[in-house]
Amino acid sequence: MTAVRVEDGPDRGAIWHFGQPAQEQRALAEGKAWADLSHLSIIAVTGDDRAKWLHDLTTQHLLDISAGTWLPAMVLDPNGRVEYQFTLVDDGTTTFLVIDSAYAEGLLNYLLKMRFMLRVDARDASAEFSVLRAPGVATDIGGPYALVPRAELDAMKTVFNETAREVGTWALDAERVAAGRPRHGIDTDHKAIPNELGVLNKDVHMNKGCYRGQETVAKIFNLGAPPRRLVMLHLDGSAVVFPEPGTPVELNGAQVGFLGTVARHHELGPIALALVKRSTPTDATLTVAGISASQEVIVKGTR
Repeated sequence: MTAVRVEDGPDRGAIWHFGQPAQEQRALAEGKAWADLSHLSIIAVTGDDRAKWLHDLTTQHLLDISAGTWLPAMVLDPNGRVEYQFTLVDDGTTTFLVIDSAYAEGLLNYLLKMRFMLRVDARDASAEFSVLRAPGVATDIGGPYALVPRAELDAMKTVFNETAREVGTWALDAERVAAGRPRHGIDTDHKAIPNELGVLNKDVHMNKGCYRGQETVAKIFNLGAPPRRLVMLHLDGSAVVFPEPGTPVELNGAQVGFLGTVARHHELGPIALALVKRSTPTDATLTVAGISASQEVIVKGTR
């Protein structure tokens, strides 16, 4: 089938689908699919102090990270708002951070400024390595993933094609939305904090030492009252064209949040993520650009 590519957004240039998105989603659900994620950026962190350094800078516990283990992580600003979201893996000598390209330069510059006297260094390794979504049943962070040297990329694709079907971002987004996994910059805004997003004890380790923004996360966790919460919306499927991310989500004509990723799931139909005010009744039917939407709560509290 002919590949249809993404025309805009953070996945621009990646394959959207191959003409049969429902079949691609079924293959993904069965663990018989793979996807090319080589449009994402990769930052390589080297040096003997890298684990402790990244442990101190990020929301993840990394002191005892083992080679080959993929983990989600974030960097917060001093007020606890999400600045960067990425996945990472260590190979025993280098830790690789995989991030949306729009945020790669900012994260790299931040890391380089925070080296001080430690035995660490960081560089953009996007020209050296690529990431593939490998065949297998989906993990909690959307994997399994394979970090592949660019020189070996075509050979690895050939191997994957022997037992699995290549799919595009349509299938990946549908799986991600159904699993309630937010993507920074689409399902979040500049005010988003981890407590609102369902990432505590996932991207954000709750039993580690201090890191930038940790005070806000801990305070709101103990109070149990984040200002907003992530929900999955089940959209009325009668619409031909669905609204774009960022479209206001309304209740009785008043805005209560905004729309994030929209996906057409092969079983659930049209679904989306949205960030809405905590005061929004969970059983209320909301509207997005005139389309009615019921809610499925992802974040019930901070715990």
